[in-house]
Amino acid sequence: MDAETAIEKLKLKIQEIGQFSSKERFCPEFKKWYRETSVLLKRIFGDDAYQVSDFTQIAFVYRGAYIVGDSVPFENRYRSALDEAHAILTSIYEEIQEFGLDSAGKAGANPLSSLELVLSRFHSVARQIRQRHGNRNTLDITDEYDVQDLLHALLRIHFKDIRPEEWTPSYAGNASRMDFLLHAEEIVVEAKMTRKGLLGRDLVDELIVDLARYKEHPRCKMLVCFVYDPDGYVGNGAAIVSDLEKASGDIQVRVFVYPDNN
Repeated sequence: MDAETAIEKLKLKIQEIGQFSSKERFCPEFKKWYRETSVLLKRIFGDDAYQVSDFTQIAFVYRGAYIVGDSVPFENRYRSALDEAHAILTSIYEEIQEFGLDSAGKAGANPLSSLELVLSRFHSVARQIRQRHGNRNTLDITDEYDVQDLLHALLRIHFKDIRPEEWTPSYAGNASRMDFLLHAEEIVVEAKMTRKGLLGRDLVDELIVDLARYKEHPRCKMLVCFVYDPDGYVGNGAAIVSDLEKASGDIQVRVFVYPDNN
């Protein structure tokens, strides 16, 4: 599919969102639209592209606490998700307009797509390696050092020059080490694992401090924050993304929270 056709089809799917404002949640028309849009994105970019993941991870269903019989939280979540879908699909076609399909759609040409693939599969890999023949020793992910060790190995699939624990310039009188620098791509990858005592606001504060340091590194053009949340401590991943992007300044910031427990 050429870029012009892809943009035209995406714009049509965006226009169709408007019809759902006057219909009940998850009406047949919505289900058809959602399936067709998912298939369209996969046809344009491939099954494992981050554009597909960005769309399919939109939470249309409310999963928080509620009073039996109260449909308001479910309605609000559904309507908000429609707005998110509109924004994401608009961003995707604008990406094609600016960069074309070669850079927007191919994992090999887009290191961020390769990164997101690794991060989205991290939890599945972490569970799989627990199951070894003959009960042999394995890597059980219990803290951030375990996360970094497994992530380093997975990054080797797509990236050659990975520099772990690269020093950052001094910030507020202290120097520190970043987790990984993808040297050729000029991307810093920072991994966090949630736990009791590190969730929500505390996690955001830690990442904002890290971000301030990384801004000073000459090869950091993008910061990718991987928040590994196997026990579901993160209640609102979208808030973490929003807070960090507000603090990003001159460098690009992408935040991925996996597994998606919302």
